[in-house]
Amino acid sequence: MRSPGLALAAAAVLASEGAALVVFALIELFGLGAGDAASLPTALALIVLTLIGAGALVAFAIGTRAGHSWARSGGIVFQVLAVALALASLTIEPIAWVFTFAVGVPALLCFILLIASTRAENQPPVD
Repeated sequence: MRSPGLALAAAAVLASEGAALVVFALIELFGLGAGDAASLPTALALIVLTLIGAGALVAFAIGTRAGHSWARSGGIVFQVLAVALALASLTIEPIAWVFTFAVGVPALLCFILLIASTRAENQPPVD
């Protein structure tokens, strides 16, 4: 691997995003236990899908660290979706700035790290 620093940084951001989704799923699970859900099947589906996304992000983090291109590709897709979500949150009144920055900044950072890691690993060796 030619870019261990970039790959490690990208993997760390992916793993932290996965951990954040696990925390979100746990918060939703506790809310479900407290009876805050309007629809039990919908709440359960949201929790399961959130945990699937968290698992995917962790798998992408492990794969990115190992230098697998499939992991970087999947990570980039997740980052594009996260940036789109952050931008979409700007249309809600009042604007949830904390959410927008908490989702958008790490996604943009990870996107840049994944692209830089890919470029560095595919550079021809300098003699």
